Amino acid sequence: MPWCEDCARYHAPSAMKEGGTCPTCGRVLDVPEPITAKNMDIHELAGEGGKTPWHFKLLMVLLVIYLTYRVIDLIFL
Repeated sequence: MPWCEDCARYHAPSAMKEGGTCPTCGRVLDVPEPITAKNMDIHELAGEGGKTPWHFKLLMVLLVIYLTYRVIDLIFL
């Protein structure tokens, strides 16, 4: 959200005038680049190289074991 120092308030990009100026005082505001899939790096946001935590992997292994047990139990009983 662009901030106007003179007016001491935030302005929505759609509320600003043509050329990125403040609708109240006319000062040119810095408009941040919108976040899109092209300019966002998910691995950078994840940190630590984006590795999957060990406890998540353990949970997935236990889930597969449990579901295998349930399928075998369903078939043979």
